[in-house]
Amino acid sequence: MKDREPSLMRAIRGPITLITVGVLFALNNFTQYSFDRTWPVLLIVFGLLSLMKRSMEPVPPPPPPVQPYPPPAYAYPAQSSYAQSTYSQPPPAKGGFGGSASRPADGGQNPPLPPGDPV
Repeated sequence: MKDREPSLMRAIRGPITLITVGVLFALNNFTQYSFDRTWPVLLIVFGLLSLMKRSMEPVPPPPPPVQPYPPPAYAYPAQSSYAQSTYSQPPPAKGGFGGSASRPADGGQNPPLPPGDPV
């Protein structure tokens, strides 16, 4: 019986709408109530049909519970502060622009390449 209920709603929606429109036109022709005053009845009928359809539909099952993400498979570094740089070049010479700054021994040229590196 549950399988027939949604198709039953589809089957009666059209006839109920036509009957309602016919009653409203009859009221327009044979009474003092014109169609421009009674058209909201159509909205009420459509709303009632939608409520009936919704009440006959089966309730969808609830969604499965959401599983939390697992923790990452790697460990973060155990350092609490930044490590010292392993940069082996000496710090730049102090001084300003011009000739007052001391110059490195190689005359300010690029440092020599390690042996075995192609140029």
